[in-house]
Amino acid sequence: MGIFSRFSDIINSNLNSLLDRAEDPAKMIRLMIQEMEETLVEVRTTSAKVLADRKEQERRLQRLKKDAEEWEYKARLAISKGRDDLARAALAEKQVVSETLELATRELTIIEEQLQALHEEIGQLQQKLDDAKAKQKSLLVREQTSRSRMDIRRSSNREKLEEAFRKFEAYERKMDEMEAEVDAQDLGRTRPLHDEFAELERNDKVESELAALKAKMDHEKGER
Repeated sequence: MGIFSRFSDIINSNLNSLLDRAEDPAKMIRLMIQEMEETLVEVRTTSAKVLADRKEQERRLQRLKKDAEEWEYKARLAISKGRDDLARAALAEKQVVSETLELATRELTIIEEQLQALHEEIGQLQQKLDDAKAKQKSLLVREQTSRSRMDIRRSSNREKLEEAFRKFEAYERKMDEMEAEVDAQDLGRTRPLHDEFAELERNDKVESELAALKAKMDHEKGER
């Protein structure tokens, strides 16, 4: 098992304390860097999945928009043939699609926000990883220098070697959760207890849209 198990553990852990207790600080730093690299791979994998979710959601939105346009076309056709009953039915279907389209649009916004958060997490982790690697190189140089000084002091009976390793700066910032579950299908459903009221509201909207569509078509005829 690594020193860390999740990204938040890297942020919250006291790296200075880990180094102070380590018998081999150089080895400890190598393990830290390895864990950071593995975590970075995990975050990027999550980002790839969310990107795929975004593409799928965008395709879904396009299908819903096309369906809404198709139902309006059918309503127009029914009106032109004097079939208000069919026009109402078509507009009722369009209203259902429009409600689903609105929910799907909100879901896409959530996915976009998640992608932005993941992008920031990757940037922050990459920066910390770069810093850790730079400090690792510095530590190796300091360790070599310290060993040389220790050999000199031992040979000349000088006082004990002064502490040679600088402590890492504390990682303070906490990150938001990396994973967010998106369940598009459940979000698009209406609870049974609300079905009857939703239907009443939808019928009102259909009647209003029917009247508006008739007026629009009469206006279009008058302009010809």
